[in-house]
Amino acid sequence: MTTTTLAGHALDGAGIDGSLYGDVTDFARHTHWLNGTVSAFTSYGIALFAVFMLVGWWIARRQGHAVMTAALAAPVAAVLAYLVNDGIKSVFIEPRPCRALPHDFLIEKCPPVNDYAFPSNHTTVAAAVAAALFLVDRRLSALAAVFTLLMAASRVYVGAHYPHDVLAALVVGGVVGFAATWTARRFAVPLVVRLSGGVLRPLLTAPV
Repeated sequence: MTTTTLAGHALDGAGIDGSLYGDVTDFARHTHWLNGTVSAFTSYGIALFAVFMLVGWWIARRQGHAVMTAALAAPVAAVLAYLVNDGIKSVFIEPRPCRALPHDFLIEKCPPVNDYAFPSNHTTVAAAVAAALFLVDRRLSALAAVFTLLMAASRVYVGAHYPHDVLAALVVGGVVGFAATWTARRFAVPLVVRLSGGVLRPLLTAPV
């Protein structure tokens, strides 16, 4: 299939909310003092979610095997959400806004042509972690959710995604993250119980 044919079947993101995208990037154009901070967060902030999962694991050591199972499932849920999201990208093949609207203000470098926009991978992974942690510790999940929203907003601010890209990603990540973690907590607890009785006990349970 040629590039032209692919473009003919691609999702027209600019036609959905291109004007709203332009409003956000215009805001970015007039807030140069914020550009560096948001750019750094959108590029490296995903590492915070690894920290959140580590904190979730630490908390789970004192909360029993079911909670520990959910904590261990969180990174698996994040990877699964990424894979599902990547599959959706390959179906909709939405060109990045930097290609459809090349004159709009852009902070993040325009990615390759085959790096599609819908939905946002960064936001999907962040949402999956926040949803998974809901079954570990709700306060930690709420904190992760706040940073997930900031990640979603940052992806539009730097010009990498349309607003609908990040909204869809919040749904994909949230649904897959929660479903995968709930399934693990429902069926994988016996495995964690067995592992807790062996050499992995110090990692899976806290000393009484």
